[in-house]
Amino acid sequence: MKIVIINGPNLNLLGIREKNIYGQMSFEDYYTQLVADYPQITFDYFQSNVEGILIDKLHEIGFSVDGIILNAGGYTHTSVALADAISAIKTPVVEVHISNVFAREEFRHVSLIGAACKGSISGFGMDSYRLAIASFLSTPGKL
Repeated sequence: MKIVIINGPNLNLLGIREKNIYGQMSFEDYYTQLVADYPQITFDYFQSNVEGILIDKLHEIGFSVDGIILNAGGYTHTSVALADAISAIKTPVVEVHISNVFAREEFRHVSLIGAACKGSISGFGMDSYRLAIASFLSTPGKL
């Protein structure tokens, strides 16, 4: 099984920015743990702060991997183009958020990408990614 994790804008600053919301661990350190904890999965990781580059990545991998975990960051609430890209590809996408977006500013309560995704996970810190992985592992053959 191959799963690609895609992080959007400002997630390159995890471990540095707003530690009270996002925690103290960098994503790179967390990713190293994920790879070690799931040796049966081939992972790839990609991050960009640019909407068009995220869309290009979805197009590039969206027909050749088993699952995509997408934390679109702020683009979750603004990007019809990302939603369209997710709808256009074959690979299932799970939307994740580190924070509980529903406990934050009202504009974060709306996800423009959620309807195009297999599911959404929010509010479990970095473990939101593990829960997304679990969703792929629990539905083999449905990927």
